This record gives sequence, structure tokens and C-alpha cells, in this order.
Amino acid sequence: MDWMLLPLKRYADFQGRSRRMEYWMFTLGIVIVEVVLFALFALLGAFRTSDGAPSAMFWPMMILVGILGLAIIVPALAVQVRRFHDQDKSGWFVLLGFIPYVGGLIVLVFMCLPGTPGPNRFGPDPLGGTGDLAQTFR
Repeated sequence: MDWMLLPLKRYADFQGRSRRMEYWMFTLGIVIVEVVLFALFALLGAFRTSDGAPSAMFWPMMILVGILGLAIIVPALAVQVRRFHDQDKSGWFVLLGFIPYVGGLIVLVFMCLPGTPGPNRFGPDPLGGTGDLAQTFR
């Protein structure tokens, strides 16, 4: 649970490095929250009524989703920038995600790659700097 909340604690910290564990657990936490919200919407009947019109709960739920989305965008960008820093790449690599069709796939591959062992220009190794293969997937 700590890994899921760590990017929220480092809300707008674009400095330093983040491990893959921090990035992927934060992403998993976001997915879990989205699934729970979707299930809540379905249980409350917030999608559509039988005649096809939006239900009374539709707009309050959409406002809730919008507020959560706005609250999570800064820490999501910050943890992604720190992941690029872990690989000794500029945070501007985040903009690769805007390339149509393949940008998201390119960023996904970068998020899966291990960071550089030992310290780099963005700070010390978050794994401790040993660089051995056993710690690669921690």
C-alpha cells in the first residue's frame, strides 16, 4: 500500500528517481480505484435509464470522476518523469506519449525497462546501486 501512495506523498516532485515498483504500484492503485468507481456507478444506476436518458446520478458521478482525474494528473506525470530520470533520460520523454498510434506503446516499453545502476545525473540509485540482476525486478 505504501508504494501506491508514495507518488501522492511526492505530489509535484519532478526531481530524483523512482523505481519501477513505485510507478507500477501507483498505476495499479489508479486502476483499482477506477474499477471500484465503475462498479459503484453501475450499482447506483448512474449510466442510463431504461428509456436511454442519463440517470439523476450521472452528472454528480461525472463531476466526481473529473475531480479525481484532475487531482491525480500531477502525481502521475511526476512519477513518470522520475521513471525516465531513473533511466538517465530527460523528463521531456513524457511527450512521446503524444505520438499518434505508437507513442503510448513507446512510453510503456520505457516504463518497463530497468533504471541505470548506480548514481546518474538525476540522483542516487533507488535500488541502492548494487546493479546486480537479482535486484533488477524488485
